[in-house]
Amino acid sequence: MKNYVPAHVPPPGEILKEELEARGWSQADLAEILGRPPRVVSEIISAKRAISPETAQGLGEAFGVNPQFWLNLESAYQLYRTPSSGSGVAWRAKLFQKAPIKELVRRHWIEAATDPEELQANLLAFYGVNSLEEEPEIWQHAARKSSSYDEELTPSQLAWLCRARRLAQHTEAAPYDESRLDDLITLLRSLLLNPEDVRKVPRILSEYGIRLVIVEPLTGSHIDGACFWLAGRFPVIALSVRYDRIDAFWFTLLHEMGHIKAKDGLKNGARPLDTDLVGQGAVKSELKPREEQAADRFATEALISTAKLNSFITRIRPLYYKEKIKGFAAVNGVHPGIVVGQLQHRGEISYAHNREMLAKVREVIGRAALTDGWGSAPLVY
Repeated sequence: MKNYVPAHVPPPGEILKEELEARGWSQADLAEILGRPPRVVSEIISAKRAISPETAQGLGEAFGVNPQFWLNLESAYQLYRTPSSGSGVAWRAKLFQKAPIKELVRRHWIEAATDPEELQANLLAFYGVNSLEEEPEIWQHAARKSSSYDEELTPSQLAWLCRARRLAQHTEAAPYDESRLDDLITLLRSLLLNPEDVRKVPRILSEYGIRLVIVEPLTGSHIDGACFWLAGRFPVIALSVRYDRIDAFWFTLLHEMGHIKAKDGLKNGARPLDTDLVGQGAVKSELKPREEQAADRFATEALISTAKLNSFITRIRPLYYKEKIKGFAAVNGVHPGIVVGQLQHRGEISYAHNREMLAKVREVIGRAALTDGWGSAPLVY
């Protein structure tokens, strides 16, 4: 929005004086009409007194105009007389539109600064750009819109991705070889039974050439995970672990693995940022773009065969007793919480059903992976 600043705004008294002259009225005449002391009219005309709502009402009736006309004249004049504070309000407002500044400072992602120019420099350095109009590069050869939900990234989402990318640049991994991906999935599946085995995930992914970082989500970002590539060769999985439950962790991780397998975010123009992937607000797979549906199928099959889960549901529905869930999980080599998560997502049971089976894993993975959030921040700038 472009601001228009007039060269001169006359005081309402000048307009009032012209109206009196046009009608051949004196100031005393107007005072008599208004039922006010002559001094009031004189001070308005000499710009020594502002027009009050009561006076505006009287002037409106006297001259046959809307009283708002006189109030608008007074407001415009007072604003014209008030000099710009020069305090950088507009500048800071622009910065706060670009990023959740207070949260970035609180998380120690940028340094606090009272001077707007210094604050902008800190923000540009965080984004790795030269101007506020320049968009940080997260994905190679990607379209502007997110492939997940066909929406522009919000400032919070963009900031989260930039932090995840910065952390990923400080992690190491073996060279990535896509031909080993099936072996990696087999190895990861061996960890699905015991929640404590989640701690092995970062090391195993690193050995297979995939970097893993954990970043607590920013307020209102709804992020569960993302996949991107460093230098077009090194795949990265970033997770928020905003739902501290074993099923959400594994589904999100394997969903991002599906993006890596398809090279999403590298060659096909997709920007795989996954929001509302798990939990009660999860978007149904059939409503998602093709890339997201494929990643959902990859994750689902890697956890529990769809055919086996369908057979279990057909045999047991609606009597999902705890022992039956545990037995099915044991036969398939997964934690019971993963079965509960699948049943909840399908709507077979409510999200309040068997919650005690949903083991927490955030602390476990947080001790093993490069993690930013929940009270801790790595010294990475």
